[in-house]
Amino acid sequence: MIEARQLTKRYGDKTVVDHLSFTVKPGEVTGFLGPNGAGKSTTMRMVVGLDAADEGSVTVNGRPYARHEAPLHEIGSLLEAKSVHPGRTAFNHLMALAYTHGIARSRVDEVIELAGLASVAGQRVGAFSLGMGQRLGIAAALLGDPAIVMLDEPVNGLDPEGVLWVRNLLRQLADEGRAVMLSSHLMSETAQIADHLVIIGRGRLLADTTVDDFISDAGSGAVKVATADAAGLRPLLVGPDVTITSSSADELMVRGRDAREIGAIAARHGVALYELTPQAVSLEEAFMDLTRDAVEYHSAQAGTTRKAA
Repeated sequence: MIEARQLTKRYGDKTVVDHLSFTVKPGEVTGFLGPNGAGKSTTMRMVVGLDAADEGSVTVNGRPYARHEAPLHEIGSLLEAKSVHPGRTAFNHLMALAYTHGIARSRVDEVIELAGLASVAGQRVGAFSLGMGQRLGIAAALLGDPAIVMLDEPVNGLDPEGVLWVRNLLRQLADEGRAVMLSSHLMSETAQIADHLVIIGRGRLLADTTVDDFISDAGSGAVKVATADAAGLRPLLVGPDVTITSSSADELMVRGRDAREIGAIAARHGVALYELTPQAVSLEEAFMDLTRDAVEYHSAQAGTTRKAA
């Protein structure tokens, strides 16, 4: 388990992480999300002791990372896939890590096979593609068979097969009771993998909730109703705080009544319904809405650029 309490990091007069508290629990995949510049990478670096906190604390299985005698057995991390000596082979890179932590060669062979690197294990890392580098980084993170796995953008550069592999791997790790922390910009992928979300902006906590609750709370609250008698159903649904719009003769968009209530009213008055669908937002839409004011750099809207004279 990872526990951060009032974690704070400053660089000069800029506060990058601002009194941040969250928990990454065993048996769950926690999506760690935020816009560029939100403080995600700095937070993850503090978890594994690469950056020191100015205030607050973060523990790995109850202790600071530096106090673990064999930290690879406690937490495996992928923070920068290319931070490997380019002249080493994939096998030698993993063996060097194994030697320093008392890990058997058989485990090196296991993670090479698990990551799909058996055919390139003897090649120098400098010749690896981005996707192969990601696979090597994940293999290194799993080398110590850790209780916690923390990955920063693990599917970056992977092909569709590789993305599916990572998705299934993280689910398996969580199902085995491990705590998994995943940072990613791919909202659709995070929605399929994560159980829990920790969302930050400008170094501060914006949300700490389940994926389902986050999307539900951000939902449009509208229900799409399709019927051959939209004109007859519409006045039956009118009420305080109820708004009804229509984009076609046989469709209504109702806000202020849930699907169960609409269905009951239609049944009571003998109105046949062809569709009754609550309108949910995507994780990406909910994320964008929540973090709108926390984005450090805003792109120009389409159509606002002009050619230089």
